[in-house]
Amino acid sequence: MPDRSSLAIVLAAGEGTRMRSALPKVMHPVAGLPMIGHVLKAATGAGIDRFAVVVGSGAGAVRDFAAKTAPSAVIVEQVERLGTAHAVLAAREALENAADDVLVLYGDTPLVTAETLAWMRAELAKGASVVVLGFRPDVPTGYGRLIERDGQLLAIREEHDASDEERAIGFCNAGLMGFRGETILALLDAVDDSNAKGEFYLTDAVEIANKRGLSVVAIEADAAEVVGVNNRAELAAVERIWQNRARQAALLAGVTMIAPETVFLAHDTQLSRDVRSSRMSSSAPASVVTRAWSSMPFRI
Repeated sequence: MPDRSSLAIVLAAGEGTRMRSALPKVMHPVAGLPMIGHVLKAATGAGIDRFAVVVGSGAGAVRDFAAKTAPSAVIVEQVERLGTAHAVLAAREALENAADDVLVLYGDTPLVTAETLAWMRAELAKGASVVVLGFRPDVPTGYGRLIERDGQLLAIREEHDASDEERAIGFCNAGLMGFRGETILALLDAVDDSNAKGEFYLTDAVEIANKRGLSVVAIEADAAEVVGVNNRAELAAVERIWQNRARQAALLAGVTMIAPETVFLAHDTQLSRDVRSSRMSSSAPASVVTRAWSSMPFRI
């Protein structure tokens, strides 16, 4: 979408205490690349041309990596942790520099694809003021439900606030959202902290937009694409998903793998057709390069 300007706000301030690591959560690698790197590359593949990365205090490694990976990115610090809307507003200066499309992404969801982010942008281009990415988990317990009517997303209802009828809905909030740049600040400035935790929730923007007569839509991603990481077990699960996708893409592109489950690819591995392998290791990022393979499983 070269005719539409764009901005991605990447939230990366979480401490990740459940990772039990001195390394910031978003810096833990998947296929040899920090999780936030996968998010930045997917956004770039969707045509995003500006970035603001929201970090926590003491997150020097995240700052340095983001600055190296997206040199034009603005790095801002969320000094207080007062909710997701508050985190996005930490990048107010970037938001005031108008963009047609604004995507709010999370540094710990490394499997989201450029195609899905481009779809979100396409919905904004068609006239939606707010786009919410949803998914259908096998077990929706614990997730916010997406309440729709006639194609309009009316609300995101957290489970503890949902009626029995609403809890029966299987379409859930994945967290990622898109906004028209001309409306995002007005919507977020209207979010208040009148809730049990006293925090400013980004999801409240959905009901605010509805009250203002704006178009709000939800689109559906595959559940595996929006898996977030909060601990080492979830990190391992995400690694398995990434590797399986990469192996499948390689096989379909003409690479022979005698035992695919033993092959581990890195984020920057390049393969050509008719390569034959019984074992590769992600410790060697460019495992085999004979002719650059242009249809990698992820845009990198």
